[in-house]
Amino acid sequence: MSLKIRLARAGAKKRPYYHIVVADSRSPRDGRFIEKVGAYNPMLPSDHADRIRLMNERITHWLSQGALPTDRVARFLGNAGLIAKPVYTEQPKQSAPKKRAQERAAAAAAAATAA
Repeated sequence: MSLKIRLARAGAKKRPYYHIVVADSRSPRDGRFIEKVGAYNPMLPSDHADRIRLMNERITHWLSQGALPTDRVARFLGNAGLIAKPVYTEQPKQSAPKKRAQERAAAAAAAATAA
């Protein structure tokens, strides 16, 4: 049984609120879970104290049992100092300029420096 620490959506339409839960990886996103270990309210400002609430001792317990956090939860845990901060690239490869656009940009830069 593979355990995940992930977000389960709650709240009303256009007013998201998420519970941070430990669940079996095969269960649905908002379905059955083992334990609630925190909450995330994206409607609050980023510097607000109640935006992310974590139960640190329960999270460390589940991490020691082999639970894996999802990408978003890993970012929360990294900011809280419970795990090492995950490394994210600033720009995904898919949205990077393609080969011809890079060639045009290089040619424009060369023309600007020559003039």
